[in-house]
Amino acid sequence: MLHSAVIRTTTLLSFKRIVTSLFLNRQSINLHRTLLIPITLHNKFSTFNPTKQSSPSIVSPSTSVSNNSSKGNDIASDMPLEILLHTHHPEPVRHEIIESKEPLKTADLEKLDVKLKLHRKPVTISDKFAFALVKSLRVPSDWFFKKKYIHRSVMLETVAAVPGMVGGSIRHLKSLRKMKHDGGWISHLLHEAENERMHLMTWMRIAQPKMWERFLITAVQGIFYNAFFALYLLSPRTAHRVVGYLEEEAIVSYTSFLKEIDEGHIQNIKDVPDIAIDYWHLDRETATLRDVVLAIRADEVTHRDTNHHFADRIVLGHEDLREDIKRVISKESAPDGKFRKIAGFNENAGEAWKWSQ
Repeated sequence: MLHSAVIRTTTLLSFKRIVTSLFLNRQSINLHRTLLIPITLHNKFSTFNPTKQSSPSIVSPSTSVSNNSSKGNDIASDMPLEILLHTHHPEPVRHEIIESKEPLKTADLEKLDVKLKLHRKPVTISDKFAFALVKSLRVPSDWFFKKKYIHRSVMLETVAAVPGMVGGSIRHLKSLRKMKHDGGWISHLLHEAENERMHLMTWMRIAQPKMWERFLITAVQGIFYNAFFALYLLSPRTAHRVVGYLEEEAIVSYTSFLKEIDEGHIQNIKDVPDIAIDYWHLDRETATLRDVVLAIRADEVTHRDTNHHFADRIVLGHEDLREDIKRVISKESAPDGKFRKIAGFNENAGEAWKWSQ
């Protein structure tokens, strides 16, 4: 019994000390909260003037995390929500859209430089495996969706948004392990994932998928994520080649989508979601479903070329994106240079990319 009494007394004393530290040492807690704020954010806050805000904010400028304004040294308590809840606005991947001064109309989107019929010839065993895998995945998709292109797009973008995030996270961890620069890949891959997610957000608002479709999407995403994660660990080159061929098939699907719209089989609605108008800088007065498809197809062209390029860089052994790959290719294919057997190289042609059109 004496032993039990000692344990109870010790527990009560410990609990008392914890409660005391929580309620009596609040100033110390506030100091720790302040130290968690980045110095750049602190500088921004120190000169922050709510009356000069030009952009709309989520909450009233006078709103703050805490009304206890008497403690001027408690930065975390007086921090306006406009700073703490800063909204990140995704950027498009096409420079033509980013640099456009005026809202884009149908004619502008049709002028985008997209080479629709380009196809990367599978040369190595890795290429052929990636190509065969993608072609086999298209069979059940064609059977299930047929010409329901809006619902097909929802499923397509659910899968397409996975590779960039998987590749970015794996390369992020690799960069941490090796304690060296990633060569610029992570930002590109995460930007790709974000772009594909914006595609999905757009189609979700247009298609309004039913419950069973959402369940199917969840199941497919779970399977594909784990499969692609394993593939990227085993062979990043093959993984990027798979994505390149997936994008080639996406371009085919969106081109067929446009054909159905032009032939009147799918209504070219003008009720375009605001998220699409803002993201692709579309003309709010004239934007249609066809414009959205044109913009998304142009994005897929960029992802096609980028992922095939990434795969070729891995084969070349020059993954640092800051390095001029054209110089590397020229050196490797020179008569006096060390010849390397890579996808696209052969005795008669010193080119790293073998495209057919």
